[in-house]
Amino acid sequence: MLDIFSGFLQFLKFDAVCIDNNVFRLHYKATLMILLIASVLVTSRQYIGDPIDCMTNVIPGGIMDTYCWIHGTFSVPARWYDKKGESVPHPGVAPLVQGDEVVFHKYYQWVCYVLFAQAGLFYIPRFLWKTIEGGRMQMLVSGMFEPKLVVNKEARGERISTIVKYIQLNRGQHSFYFLKYFGCEILNFINVIGQMFFMDRFLDHKFSTYGLSLLSPETLDGENMNDDPLARVFPKVTKCHFDKFGPSGTPERHDALCVLPLNIINEKIYIFLWFWFILVASITGIFLMYRFAVVFGAGIRTAMIQARAGRASRDKIADILSEPGLNYFQQLGDFFLLYLIAKNMDDVATKELINELHTALRPAYSNAPTLKASSKNNSAVE
Repeated sequence: MLDIFSGFLQFLKFDAVCIDNNVFRLHYKATLMILLIASVLVTSRQYIGDPIDCMTNVIPGGIMDTYCWIHGTFSVPARWYDKKGESVPHPGVAPLVQGDEVVFHKYYQWVCYVLFAQAGLFYIPRFLWKTIEGGRMQMLVSGMFEPKLVVNKEARGERISTIVKYIQLNRGQHSFYFLKYFGCEILNFINVIGQMFFMDRFLDHKFSTYGLSLLSPETLDGENMNDDPLARVFPKVTKCHFDKFGPSGTPERHDALCVLPLNIINEKIYIFLWFWFILVASITGIFLMYRFAVVFGAGIRTAMIQARAGRASRDKIADILSEPGLNYFQQLGDFFLLYLIAKNMDDVATKELINELHTALRPAYSNAPTLKASSKNNSAVE
Protein backbone atom coordinates (compact mmCIF):
# COMPACT_ATOMS: atom_id res chain seq x y z
CA MET A 1 0.00 0.00 0.00
CA LEU A 2 2.87 2.37 0.78
CA ASP A 3 4.22 1.83 -2.74
CA ILE A 4 0.91 2.96 -4.23
CA PHE A 5 0.46 6.07 -2.11
CA SER A 6 4.09 7.22 -1.89
CA GLY A 7 3.70 8.93 -5.26
CA PHE A 8 1.12 11.29 -3.77
CA LEU A 9 3.70 12.79 -1.40
CA GLN A 10 4.81 15.10 -4.20
CA PHE A 11 1.65 17.12 -3.59
CA LEU A 12 3.05 18.09 -0.17
CA LYS A 13 6.23 19.58 -1.63
CA PHE A 14 6.46 23.37 -1.65
CA ASP A 15 7.32 25.26 -4.81
CA ALA A 16 10.66 27.02 -5.05
CA VAL A 17 8.83 30.32 -5.61
CA CYS A 18 5.72 31.05 -3.54
CA ILE A 19 2.85 32.74 -5.41
CA ASP A 20 0.00 32.04 -2.97
CA ASN A 21 -0.52 31.13 0.72
CA ASN A 22 -1.11 28.14 2.97
CA VAL A 23 -4.91 28.40 2.78
CA PHE A 24 -4.70 28.27 -1.01
CA ARG A 25 -2.43 25.21 -0.74
CA LEU A 26 -4.96 23.56 1.53
CA HIS A 27 -7.20 23.30 -1.52
CA TYR A 28 -4.91 22.35 -4.40
CA LYS A 29 -2.39 20.31 -2.43
CA ALA A 30 -3.88 18.72 0.70
CA THR A 31 -7.50 18.31 -0.45
CA LEU A 32 -6.48 17.28 -3.97
CA MET A 33 -4.15 14.62 -2.55
CA ILE A 34 -6.84 13.29 -0.19
CA LEU A 35 -9.43 12.97 -2.96
CA LEU A 36 -7.01 11.25 -5.33
CA ILE A 37 -5.94 8.79 -2.63
CA ALA A 38 -9.60 8.04 -1.89
CA SER A 39 -10.32 7.52 -5.60
CA VAL A 40 -7.41 5.07 -5.92
CA LEU A 41 -8.36 3.29 -2.70
CA VAL A 42 -11.89 2.39 -3.82
CA THR A 43 -10.49 0.83 -7.02
CA SER A 44 -7.76 -1.25 -5.32
CA ARG A 45 -9.29 -4.69 -5.19
CA GLN A 46 -6.20 -6.22 -3.59
CA TYR A 47 -7.17 -4.45 -0.34
CA ILE A 48 -10.98 -4.82 -0.35
CA GLY A 49 -11.52 -7.86 -2.57
CA ASP A 50 -14.44 -7.93 -5.00
CA PRO A 51 -16.66 -4.84 -4.66
CA ILE A 52 -19.78 -7.06 -4.59
CA ASP A 53 -20.54 -10.72 -3.82
CA CYS A 54 -24.06 -12.03 -4.39
CA MET A 55 -25.49 -15.32 -3.16
CA THR A 56 -28.23 -17.19 -5.02
CA ASN A 57 -29.19 -20.83 -5.55
CA VAL A 58 -29.70 -20.96 -9.34
CA ILE A 59 -27.74 -18.20 -11.12
CA PRO A 60 -23.93 -18.67 -11.22
CA GLY A 61 -22.17 -16.35 -8.79
CA GLY A 62 -20.06 -14.50 -11.34
CA ILE A 63 -23.06 -13.64 -13.51
CA MET A 64 -25.11 -12.53 -10.51
CA ASP A 65 -22.31 -10.34 -9.20
CA THR A 66 -21.92 -8.57 -12.54
CA TYR A 67 -25.65 -8.14 -13.04
CA CYS A 68 -26.30 -6.71 -9.57
CA TRP A 69 -23.26 -4.42 -9.80
CA ILE A 70 -24.46 -3.00 -13.12
CA HIS A 71 -28.16 -2.68 -12.30
CA GLY A 72 -27.79 -1.81 -8.63
CA THR A 73 -29.01 -3.40 -5.43
CA PHE A 74 -31.77 -2.18 -3.14
CA SER A 75 -33.00 -2.13 0.45
CA VAL A 76 -36.44 -1.97 2.06
CA PRO A 77 -36.47 1.17 4.27
CA ALA A 78 -39.51 0.01 6.24
CA ARG A 79 -37.50 -2.95 7.56
CA TRP A 80 -34.49 -1.00 8.83
CA TYR A 81 -35.81 -1.17 12.37
CA ASP A 82 -36.65 -4.87 12.47
CA LYS A 83 -34.62 -7.05 14.81
CA LYS A 84 -31.72 -8.68 12.99
CA GLY A 85 -31.91 -12.49 13.07
CA GLU A 86 -35.61 -12.55 13.95
CA SER A 87 -37.89 -11.03 11.30
CA VAL A 88 -35.07 -10.05 8.90
CA PRO A 89 -31.62 -11.55 8.20
CA HIS A 90 -30.14 -8.05 7.95
CA PRO A 91 -31.57 -4.55 8.42
CA GLY A 92 -33.34 -3.49 5.24
CA VAL A 93 -33.21 -6.98 3.72
CA ALA A 94 -36.63 -8.64 3.71
CA PRO A 95 -39.28 -10.08 1.35
CA LEU A 96 -41.14 -7.40 -0.54
CA VAL A 97 -44.74 -6.84 0.53
CA GLN A 98 -47.20 -4.99 -1.67
CA GLY A 99 -46.93 -1.30 -0.89
CA ASP A 100 -43.33 -1.45 0.35
CA GLU A 101 -41.01 1.20 -1.03
CA VAL A 102 -37.48 0.30 -2.01
CA VAL A 103 -34.29 2.36 -2.16
CA PHE A 104 -31.85 1.51 -4.92
CA HIS A 105 -28.12 1.85 -4.33
CA LYS A 106 -26.29 2.73 -7.51
CA TYR A 107 -24.13 5.69 -6.53
CA TYR A 108 -21.35 3.45 -5.21
CA GLN A 109 -20.57 2.60 -8.84
CA TRP A 110 -19.66 6.25 -9.41
CA VAL A 111 -17.71 7.01 -6.22
CA CYS A 112 -14.23 6.66 -7.74
CA TYR A 113 -15.13 8.85 -10.73
CA VAL A 114 -16.82 11.49 -8.58
CA LEU A 115 -13.86 11.69 -6.22
CA PHE A 116 -11.48 12.10 -9.15
CA ALA A 117 -13.65 14.83 -10.68
CA GLN A 118 -13.80 16.62 -7.34
CA ALA A 119 -10.01 16.56 -7.15
CA GLY A 120 -9.87 18.23 -10.56
CA LEU A 121 -12.28 20.95 -9.43
CA PHE A 122 -10.03 21.76 -6.47
CA TYR A 123 -7.14 22.36 -8.85
CA ILE A 124 -9.01 24.78 -11.13
CA PRO A 125 -8.42 27.95 -9.00
CA ARG A 126 -4.72 27.07 -8.78
CA PHE A 127 -4.54 26.51 -12.54
CA LEU A 128 -6.27 29.82 -13.21
CA TRP A 129 -4.02 31.76 -10.86
CA LYS A 130 -0.85 30.11 -12.14
CA THR A 131 -1.88 31.01 -15.70
CA ILE A 132 -2.73 34.58 -14.74
CA GLU A 133 0.46 35.01 -12.71
CA GLY A 134 2.47 33.98 -15.76
CA GLY A 135 5.76 33.33 -13.96
CA ARG A 136 6.20 36.93 -12.78
CA MET A 137 7.48 35.95 -9.34
CA GLN A 138 9.73 33.31 -10.86
CA MET A 139 11.32 36.00 -13.00
CA LEU A 140 11.82 38.44 -10.12
CA VAL A 141 12.83 36.35 -7.10
CA SER A 142 14.00 32.97 -8.38
CA GLY A 143 16.97 31.77 -6.33
CA MET A 144 16.76 34.48 -3.64
CA PHE A 145 17.16 31.80 -0.96
CA GLU A 146 20.24 30.30 -2.60
CA PRO A 147 23.37 30.47 -0.37
CA LYS A 148 25.34 32.56 -2.88
CA LEU A 149 22.70 35.29 -2.79
CA VAL A 150 22.15 35.10 0.96
CA VAL A 151 25.89 35.41 1.73
CA ASN A 152 27.17 37.44 -1.23
CA LYS A 153 25.98 41.01 -0.67
CA GLU A 154 27.06 42.13 -4.13
CA ALA A 155 25.10 39.41 -5.94
CA ARG A 156 22.09 40.06 -3.73
CA GLY A 157 22.32 43.78 -4.42
CA GLU A 158 22.24 43.21 -8.18
CA ARG A 159 19.07 41.13 -7.90
CA ILE A 160 17.45 43.71 -5.60
CA SER A 161 18.30 46.48 -8.06
CA THR A 162 16.55 44.50 -10.81
CA ILE A 163 13.43 44.17 -8.64
CA VAL A 164 13.46 47.90 -7.83
CA LYS A 165 13.78 48.79 -11.49
CA TYR A 166 10.85 46.51 -12.36
CA ILE A 167 8.64 48.12 -9.69
CA GLN A 168 9.61 51.60 -10.89
CA LEU A 169 8.75 50.83 -14.50
CA ASN A 170 5.46 49.10 -13.61
CA ARG A 171 4.26 51.30 -10.78
CA GLY A 172 0.48 51.16 -10.38
CA GLN A 173 -0.03 48.43 -13.00
CA HIS A 174 -0.82 45.51 -10.69
CA SER A 175 -4.45 46.23 -9.78
CA PHE A 176 -5.86 43.32 -11.76
CA TYR A 177 -2.96 41.16 -10.59
CA PHE A 178 -4.29 41.42 -7.05
CA LEU A 179 -7.99 41.37 -7.96
CA LYS A 180 -7.61 38.18 -10.00
CA TYR A 181 -5.79 36.50 -7.13
CA PHE A 182 -8.53 37.63 -4.75
CA GLY A 183 -11.09 36.23 -7.19
CA CYS A 184 -9.30 32.86 -7.13
CA GLU A 185 -9.43 32.86 -3.32
CA ILE A 186 -13.18 33.50 -3.48
CA LEU A 187 -13.47 30.73 -6.08
CA ASN A 188 -11.78 28.35 -3.62
CA PHE A 189 -14.48 29.12 -1.05
CA ILE A 190 -17.31 28.79 -3.58
CA ASN A 191 -15.85 25.50 -4.78
CA VAL A 192 -15.64 23.83 -1.36
CA ILE A 193 -19.16 24.97 -0.38
CA GLY A 194 -20.56 23.91 -3.76
CA GLN A 195 -18.94 20.50 -3.47
CA MET A 196 -20.51 19.97 -0.07
CA PHE A 197 -23.95 20.56 -1.60
CA PHE A 198 -23.04 18.33 -4.54
CA MET A 199 -22.02 15.44 -2.26
CA ASP A 200 -25.25 15.86 -0.33
CA ARG A 201 -27.19 15.51 -3.58
CA PHE A 202 -24.99 12.62 -4.73
CA LEU A 203 -25.67 10.67 -1.53
CA ASP A 204 -29.43 11.27 -1.70
CA HIS A 205 -29.35 14.25 0.69
CA LYS A 206 -27.73 12.26 3.49
CA PHE A 207 -24.25 13.82 3.43
CA SER A 208 -25.28 17.00 5.28
CA THR A 209 -25.77 15.04 8.52
CA TYR A 210 -23.44 12.15 7.73
CA GLY A 211 -20.68 13.10 10.14
CA LEU A 212 -23.14 13.74 12.96
CA SER A 213 -24.47 10.20 12.45
CA LEU A 214 -21.09 8.90 13.58
CA LEU A 215 -21.81 10.24 17.07
CA SER A 216 -25.39 8.95 17.24
CA PRO A 217 -26.25 6.40 19.99
CA GLU A 218 -27.10 3.77 17.37
CA THR A 219 -23.62 4.01 15.85
CA LEU A 220 -21.77 4.12 19.16
CA ASP A 221 -23.67 1.08 20.44
CA GLY A 222 -21.91 -1.81 18.70
CA GLU A 223 -24.58 -4.31 19.78
CA ASN A 224 -27.50 -2.45 18.27
CA MET A 225 -26.98 -2.15 14.53
CA ASN A 226 -30.66 -2.32 13.47
CA ASP A 227 -30.81 1.42 12.85
CA ASP A 228 -27.24 2.21 11.89
CA PRO A 229 -27.43 5.65 10.17
CA LEU A 230 -24.14 5.04 8.37
CA ALA A 231 -25.37 1.73 6.93
CA ARG A 232 -28.38 3.46 5.42
CA VAL A 233 -26.04 5.53 3.23
CA PHE A 234 -23.59 2.74 2.39
CA PRO A 235 -25.31 -0.58 3.25
CA LYS A 236 -23.07 -3.63 3.54
CA VAL A 237 -25.84 -6.19 2.79
CA THR A 238 -28.58 -5.58 0.23
CA LYS A 239 -31.04 -7.38 -2.07
CA CYS A 240 -31.00 -7.94 -5.82
CA HIS A 241 -33.53 -9.45 -8.22
CA PHE A 242 -32.55 -11.29 -11.40
CA ASP A 243 -35.34 -11.79 -13.96
CA LYS A 244 -35.11 -14.35 -16.76
CA PHE A 245 -37.23 -16.78 -18.77
CA GLY A 246 -37.57 -20.43 -17.75
CA PRO A 247 -37.27 -23.45 -20.10
CA SER A 248 -40.89 -23.04 -21.23
CA GLY A 249 -40.76 -19.28 -21.55
CA THR A 250 -42.25 -18.50 -18.15
CA PRO A 251 -40.80 -15.36 -16.51
CA GLU A 252 -38.78 -16.23 -13.40
CA ARG A 253 -37.48 -13.95 -10.68
CA HIS A 254 -34.48 -15.03 -8.61
CA ASP A 255 -33.67 -13.34 -5.34
CA ALA A 256 -30.07 -12.71 -4.23
CA LEU A 257 -28.40 -11.53 -1.05
CA CYS A 258 -25.49 -9.21 -1.90
CA VAL A 259 -22.56 -8.26 0.31
CA LEU A 260 -20.82 -4.96 -0.55
CA PRO A 261 -17.31 -4.91 0.98
CA LEU A 262 -16.54 -1.75 -0.97
CA ASN A 263 -19.03 0.18 1.13
CA ILE A 264 -16.87 -0.33 4.21
CA ILE A 265 -14.23 1.82 2.49
CA ASN A 266 -16.78 4.28 1.07
CA GLU A 267 -18.28 4.78 4.50
CA LYS A 268 -14.94 5.71 6.08
CA ILE A 269 -13.96 7.94 3.15
CA TYR A 270 -17.10 10.05 3.36
CA ILE A 271 -16.98 10.30 7.13
CA PHE A 272 -13.49 11.76 6.81
CA LEU A 273 -14.52 14.04 3.93
CA TRP A 274 -17.45 15.37 5.96
CA PHE A 275 -15.14 16.62 8.70
CA TRP A 276 -12.39 17.67 6.27
CA PHE A 277 -14.66 19.77 4.04
CA ILE A 278 -16.15 21.54 7.04
CA LEU A 279 -12.64 22.30 8.30
CA VAL A 280 -11.45 23.57 4.89
CA ALA A 281 -14.60 25.67 4.37
CA SER A 282 -14.30 27.20 7.85
CA ILE A 283 -10.60 28.07 7.46
CA THR A 284 -11.20 29.51 3.98
CA GLY A 285 -14.16 31.58 5.17
CA ILE A 286 -12.20 33.01 8.11
CA PHE A 287 -9.26 33.80 5.85
CA LEU A 288 -11.55 35.63 3.40
CA MET A 289 -12.70 37.88 6.26
CA TYR A 290 -9.04 38.52 7.01
CA ARG A 291 -8.47 39.31 3.32
CA PHE A 292 -11.26 41.90 3.39
CA ALA A 293 -9.60 43.44 6.44
CA VAL A 294 -6.34 43.65 4.46
CA VAL A 295 -8.15 45.29 1.53
CA PHE A 296 -9.70 48.00 3.72
CA GLY A 297 -6.89 48.39 6.27
CA ALA A 298 -3.81 50.33 5.13
CA GLY A 299 -2.19 49.81 8.53
CA ILE A 300 -2.59 46.03 8.23
CA ARG A 301 -0.90 46.06 4.84
CA THR A 302 2.01 48.05 6.22
CA ALA A 303 2.35 45.65 9.17
CA MET A 304 2.36 42.64 6.83
CA ILE A 305 5.32 44.02 4.87
CA GLN A 306 7.11 45.09 8.05
CA ALA A 307 6.77 41.56 9.45
CA ARG A 308 8.71 40.32 6.43
CA ALA A 309 11.29 43.11 6.49
CA GLY A 310 12.84 42.72 9.91
CA ARG A 311 13.68 46.15 11.32
CA ALA A 312 12.83 48.12 8.22
CA SER A 313 11.31 51.54 8.89
CA ARG A 314 7.51 51.47 9.10
CA ASP A 315 7.37 55.01 7.70
CA LYS A 316 9.30 53.98 4.59
CA ILE A 317 6.96 51.06 4.01
CA ALA A 318 3.92 53.31 4.48
CA ASP A 319 5.33 55.78 1.96
CA ILE A 320 5.90 53.03 -0.61
CA LEU A 321 2.39 51.58 -0.16
CA SER A 322 0.49 54.88 -0.11
CA GLU A 323 1.89 56.90 -2.97
CA PRO A 324 -0.53 59.84 -3.54
CA GLY A 325 -0.26 59.52 -7.32
CA LEU A 326 -1.91 56.09 -7.32
CA ASN A 327 -5.59 55.29 -6.81
CA TYR A 328 -6.75 52.82 -4.17
CA PHE A 329 -6.74 49.72 -6.39
CA GLN A 330 -3.32 50.58 -7.79
CA GLN A 331 -1.98 50.79 -4.23
CA LEU A 332 -3.53 47.40 -3.44
CA GLY A 333 -1.91 45.88 -6.51
CA ASP A 334 1.53 47.24 -5.68
CA PHE A 335 1.18 46.10 -2.07
CA PHE A 336 0.34 42.56 -3.17
CA LEU A 337 3.29 42.44 -5.57
CA LEU A 338 5.68 43.68 -2.88
CA TYR A 339 4.23 41.23 -0.34
CA LEU A 340 4.76 38.25 -2.65
CA ILE A 341 8.31 39.42 -3.33
CA ALA A 342 8.95 39.69 0.42
CA LYS A 343 7.61 36.16 0.98
CA ASN A 344 10.31 34.83 -1.33
CA MET A 345 13.20 36.69 0.32
CA ASP A 346 14.83 36.60 3.75
CA ASP A 347 14.35 39.53 6.12
CA VAL A 348 17.81 41.00 5.41
CA ALA A 349 17.21 41.13 1.66
CA THR A 350 13.69 42.48 2.19
CA LYS A 351 15.00 45.28 4.39
CA GLU A 352 17.56 46.20 1.73
CA LEU A 353 14.81 46.14 -0.90
CA ILE A 354 12.61 48.49 1.16
CA ASN A 355 15.47 50.96 1.70
CA GLU A 356 16.53 50.97 -1.94
CA LEU A 357 12.96 51.12 -3.21
CA HIS A 358 12.17 54.03 -0.88
CA THR A 359 15.19 55.94 -2.17
CA ALA A 360 14.39 55.20 -5.80
CA LEU A 361 10.74 56.22 -5.49
CA ARG A 362 11.33 59.31 -3.30
CA PRO A 363 10.47 61.88 -6.05
CA ALA A 364 7.17 60.15 -6.73
CA TYR A 365 5.79 60.59 -3.21
CA SER A 366 7.64 63.68 -1.99
CA ASN A 367 4.29 64.98 -0.70
CA ALA A 368 3.61 61.87 1.39
CA PRO A 369 2.67 62.82 5.01
CA THR A 370 5.25 60.53 6.61
CA LEU A 371 8.05 61.90 4.43
CA LYS A 372 7.06 65.50 5.19
CA ALA A 373 7.06 64.77 8.91
CA SER A 374 10.46 63.12 8.58
CA SER A 375 11.87 66.18 6.70
CA LYS A 376 10.60 68.58 9.37
CA ASN A 377 12.15 66.53 12.14
CA ASN A 378 15.49 66.49 10.34
CA SER A 379 15.38 70.29 9.87
CA ALA A 380 14.61 70.81 13.54
CA VAL A 381 17.56 68.69 14.56
CA GLU A 382 19.91 70.67 12.31
